[in-house]
Amino acid sequence: MRALQFSGEGHAAVVERAMPVPAAGEVLLQIRRTALCGSDIKLWRKGAAQVPGHEIFGVVQQPGHALHGQRSVVYIPVHCGRCSACLAGFTQCCETESTLMGWNRDGGYAEFVAVPQQCLLPVPDDIDDDLAPLLLDTTGTAAHGLRLVHRLLPPPATARVLVTGAGPVGLGGLLALLDAGFTNVTVADPRPARQQLARELGAQGVLPVGDLTQRFDLVVECSGQHAARDQALHIVAPHGVVLWVGESDEPWLVHETKAVRRKDFFLVRSFYFPKSEHAENIELIRRHRDAYRRLVDHRFDLAELPAEFERFVRGERLKPLMMA
Repeated sequence: MRALQFSGEGHAAVVERAMPVPAAGEVLLQIRRTALCGSDIKLWRKGAAQVPGHEIFGVVQQPGHALHGQRSVVYIPVHCGRCSACLAGFTQCCETESTLMGWNRDGGYAEFVAVPQQCLLPVPDDIDDDLAPLLLDTTGTAAHGLRLVHRLLPPPATARVLVTGAGPVGLGGLLALLDAGFTNVTVADPRPARQQLARELGAQGVLPVGDLTQRFDLVVECSGQHAARDQALHIVAPHGVVLWVGESDEPWLVHETKAVRRKDFFLVRSFYFPKSEHAENIELIRRHRDAYRRLVDHRFDLAELPAEFERFVRGERLKPLMMA
């Protein structure tokens, strides 16, 4: 089968690999779509032994198996199901298993992938192939963070909200906020095209990056940039919430300035989403499918993936989809 190989320093190639053979408790998934994600840029630069790609949608190809033919997205964290976190329903926070699909085992930049049955999330037929991958990072990650902190916030009609980073997760967060009734949502992003899309999707304003003059009850930090994290700590209002969603491998040192020290506020880290929220994420997509569809700005064949990934790295694409 065809699969992508990241060899490091930005080198990528489509190569031939043996078909995966599912182990006990796994099934073979024929991939229909894999969405490109900014976190994969780390693997593009460093190289990876495994096939990358973690926002995966496909159809189970396991004749004779009860799940044969099931349309599914792939839940990234492999989890034990037995630790205290899993038993509490926090499957994304498993305490004993650290395997992530597309990170330390083969992922979705390929034609087929072997998937643990526990990581298959069924996709109903009314969610089309292009929208299905958005159930994962774009919808699931963003919406879970909001569900996590909603009890700490003032009523949606009065809350002042800022989303930093208008990538797919940030824009997914914007749509989740609007769905929850938050009307005063501002977006910060340096790219004019993404600022404009945020306005068209419902953002009330755009905040210049580095502006420290306004105050917000909730800052949803989706960029992973240290400057944005520092800005969030300065501009969150007293008793407000900084929701930390964006990722970075670089150490972040907090400068405890007077603006940070002399107020009470919550700093909340949110990682991915529990499997129990999958049905809610489906309903969120259903209610706003036309808006989510606007995030998908390109589709291409697996053979084009090396060149398309370079375009993605340069910021020329928002949420492109590979079609296997």
